[in-house]
Amino acid sequence: MEENYHYATVTEAIDKLRHRGYNVDFNLVGEHLICNINNTDTMLGAEDFDIVHVYRYEGDSDPADEAVVYAIESGSGLKGILVTGYGATADITSSRILEKLSTKLINP
Repeated sequence: MEENYHYATVTEAIDKLRHRGYNVDFNLVGEHLICNINNTDTMLGAEDFDIVHVYRYEGDSDPADEAVVYAIESGSGLKGILVTGYGATADITSSRILEKLSTKLINP
C-alpha cells in the first residue's frame, strides 16, 4: 500500500515526487495536458489520467503564491506532475480540465 505524504513547500513536493517516479512535467493547454516526451511535445486528453496525489499550498501573505501540485498517472504508466494556481490565480480552463481528471483513492 502506498503512503500519503505532506510536504512543506511546492519545491519539496516536486522534488520528492520526482524521486518516486513522477518525472514528466505536464502543462495545461486548452482542454488538454501537454508534455515533452523524447524531445517532442505531446498533447494528451485529461480523461486518460488519474490524479494520484494532491498537495495544496497557500502563500503566507501573497495570494499569488497559492498553488496545487498534482501527481498524475496514465493507464499506460506515464507518471508526472502538474502544478496549477488556485484562488485568484486560477482560470476557468484549468478548472474544466481538472474536472475531467479522475481521482484515484490510494488509501480509502
